[in-house]
Amino acid sequence: MINMPGHPDQQVFHEHRSLLFSVAYRLLGTAADAEDAVQDAWIKWSAADRSQVADPKAYLTRIVSNLALERLRSTRHKRETYVGPWLPEPILTSGDASEAVVNTESVSMAMLVVLETLSPLERAVFVLKEVFDFSHAEIAEAVERSEPAVRQAAHRAREHVRARRPRFAADRTRQREATERFFAATIGGDINTLMELLSPDVTLWTDGGGKVRQALRPVVGASTVANWFAAIGTVPYQGIAPADMRAELVVINGGPGIVFSAPGRVIATVTFDFGADGRITVIHNVANPDKLQAVAGGTAYDIGTP
Repeated sequence: MINMPGHPDQQVFHEHRSLLFSVAYRLLGTAADAEDAVQDAWIKWSAADRSQVADPKAYLTRIVSNLALERLRSTRHKRETYVGPWLPEPILTSGDASEAVVNTESVSMAMLVVLETLSPLERAVFVLKEVFDFSHAEIAEAVERSEPAVRQAAHRAREHVRARRPRFAADRTRQREATERFFAATIGGDINTLMELLSPDVTLWTDGGGKVRQALRPVVGASTVANWFAAIGTVPYQGIAPADMRAELVVINGGPGIVFSAPGRVIATVTFDFGADGRITVIHNVANPDKLQAVAGGTAYDIGTP
């Protein structure tokens, strides 16, 4: 673990720690890997000749970006052979609907799924440019590529994301209200209300990672998805009786979500994408226990862009 700031070098690192995690998480899509990248950045920072560092923020960003890129390349094959859909690791996030839209959208489950389709270099360039507003020259230094190469990667990434990015509903309050109604309807097994809240072609993605039983293909259609969630309030889920389950409304990845838990453990998280009409268009359900440790830990991360 990184020590609490005391020495000036620790204080400098601590000042930028939130930024480093924010960069690493958006590049890697998992909190555990992002924390490891930040820890490794601390080790490199501690060992470096800091007398030659004119801009600690840029220096640390370069370190964590390279570490995240290395880790992303090494884990790519594992994700390609993953059992069922691969979804990002959810995290609890601080703040509320008043946060800058770019912060919440760029860390949403939907956007992280889109970023997963980019090459590691394109993903790094997109995150540093579009989210953190680094210049092409700064990014070129951070990812150790030429500036023309970075500009080309930025263009490819923007076009790719533009074609696939989710269309977020602007009204965050409306999203919260819809989530609250979905929450109540799921607990009460109210299929009619669920049908009202779901877009006709809603898609449910479930990630069990082969560790728990989940759908290996997307579940499509309001009726099928409504029945899937209504059953949670009436029949055992992952072998757990409804009476032994607890559900809580929380902020996950910058938006409203639900955490399902049983005595002593978190069993699933659910997050949503909304259409312009306020209805739910996509649901991401993460049940792989390996991806629920950050939520179970209870830490709410600052995912802003300091």
